[in-house]
Amino acid sequence: MQHHYANSFVIYRHDAERNMARFYALALEPTLFGDVALVRQWGRIGTRGRQKIELFAELTAAEAALAALRDTKLRRGYRH
Repeated sequence: MQHHYANSFVIYRHDAERNMARFYALALEPTLFGDVALVRQWGRIGTRGRQKIELFAELTAAEAALAALRDTKLRRGYRH
């Protein structure tokens, strides 16, 4: 059975005074072993950036981690 999760988005932070132009992408992806991967990618706009993948056994745990990261970034000035 193949799963597709609709939880993915990119947020941005711009600050001309500090020469800051960043992106932060979050996505939930299925793995070949039935887990859920929370894929985070971040960096300066126009670059590939960095990537980190966290594995979760349960979709609800992955969704909670995604929501917590999203909320933290939005509090720090990132916007859709």
